[in-house]
Amino acid sequence: MKKIILGLLFSLSISLAYAQVPVYRLSSHILDVSTGLPAQNVTVKLEKLNESNQTWASVDQKRTDQNGRISNFLEETKSEKGIYRLTFLIADYFKSKKTESFYPFIEVVFQIKDEKHYHVPITLSPFGYSTYRGN
Repeated sequence: MKKIILGLLFSLSISLAYAQVPVYRLSSHILDVSTGLPAQNVTVKLEKLNESNQTWASVDQKRTDQNGRISNFLEETKSEKGIYRLTFLIADYFKSKKTESFYPFIEVVFQIKDEKHYHVPITLSPFGYSTYRGN
């Protein structure tokens, strides 16, 4: 009987531990293809389009980590379907590399249509970029 009770308590504690870990709907990643390295410390702004008046509302702003990633945009419990814009502020990144670039920032507009995870990465060089829906 003690083993059953201890097993149930253990299962409950594991369930509670996992329940407290937030899950995010949106992530991003920047890879500088001119160096083959992640773009660290780049500010990325997230906005959502108010479709009734066609204005953008700020949702969040973060910086890429040492791996060029932001993994925690739009907590799953708070996210909504809609049209979003990620703005990658890359001018300072290239200035820190003493490299001229053509783009001061990059805007990527996309639509969240369902409850799935969305990953919006960019590959970047001083004179070009590409984006796609990742996983």
